[in-house]
Amino acid sequence: MRVILRAHLDTQLSNEALKSGKLLKIMQSLGEQLKPEAAYFGPSEGGRSCTFVFDMQDSSQLPTIAEPLFEGLGARIEIQPVMNTEDMKKGLAAVQRG
Repeated sequence: MRVILRAHLDTQLSNEALKSGKLLKIMQSLGEQLKPEAAYFGPSEGGRSCTFVFDMQDSSQLPTIAEPLFEGLGARIEIQPVMNTEDMKKGLAAVQRG
């Protein structure tokens, strides 16, 4: 299932992680693990944030995805299902047939 993950990083913890090189390692590790179709990094809500769009195969992946962000960066995260245009068209066509 295609999902979007939004993480808002704690400023103090991410400052420390930036200086130590841990921030880059966590982001690279997440990228390798998730193989996202899109990844974005930038300011949001007055602090650092990242957004990944990826295919989550199973909900059991949640701990391995979330814990490095919680533990290493004090992040607040949201993960929710999303659709691209093709998914939306397919879903709406099924509703119309139903």
